[in-house]
Amino acid sequence: MKLPSLLICVAAWGACAASQAACLTDAQTADLVIQYIARAPAANPEGQSEADAACSRAKINALLERRLGPVIGYKAGLTSPAVQKRFNYDQPVWGKLYQGMVLASGATVDAAFGARPLFEADMLVRVRSAAINQARTPIEVLDAIDQVIPFIELPDLVVQAPPKLDGPAISAINVGARLGVAGKPIPVPATRAERYAMLTELRDMNVVVSEGFGFELGRGKGSDILDHPLNAVVWLAQALAKEGLAMKPGELISLGSFSPLLPPKPGLKVSVRYDGLAGAAPVSVQFK
Repeated sequence: MKLPSLLICVAAWGACAASQAACLTDAQTADLVIQYIARAPAANPEGQSEADAACSRAKINALLERRLGPVIGYKAGLTSPAVQKRFNYDQPVWGKLYQGMVLASGATVDAAFGARPLFEADMLVRVRSAAINQARTPIEVLDAIDQVIPFIELPDLVVQAPPKLDGPAISAINVGARLGVAGKPIPVPATRAERYAMLTELRDMNVVVSEGFGFELGRGKGSDILDHPLNAVVWLAQALAKEGLAMKPGELISLGSFSPLLPPKPGLKVSVRYDGLAGAAPVSVQFK
């Protein structure tokens, strides 16, 4: 074989081997979970394709479930243009929520609750029916849930170098799921007309993040999440189906960020209100 041909073969083999080796090894997975539990920065997953990220996330989820307990739902991430731009990725990703991750509104949380702690305005919905897995429109999602819940997510970017994270790496680290505080649930109304009114309110609401109930820290609109926040559930149903998974009645689904990702500080009290959404009370968290 001529030298140029040999070099081409070697280069191609190297690229192929690298692409096949990018799923985190068992040792890398164990180390990341150990660091996660210790709230210490872990090594960045690098060079991950979407398939690699799914493989890595599955390994991490298996270890997290042993440490944290049962899955209580899922979170969609990178569902808004601003967050996608931050991580240079043009589509959502998903992770799992575990027992103990969702606290009550007003909870006091250590400002160093993770290795790379942040907070953001979010929202939960609670699954009523397995029909949610076939939902293809926001109204079909609304028909399959029984509660909409104000939510401040407290994600943790986990790694040593967060600026190097991209979409697949975010997916690999379970989308940074760590904690969150949930407010007063809003029941999904019974009549069709009331449900369509709620759909409009969810799309058009203004979500405002404040320090206490005063200085504004950030804001967004309902439509910032995939044009309608319930489209995050439509996307999630299809993404889970590709991996043989499905949402179950009683599970909670986090829809993504309406606001910038912000760092917590000791002594900071954060509240989020949902202007224009009938029945929505503010949700709050205090950092110590």
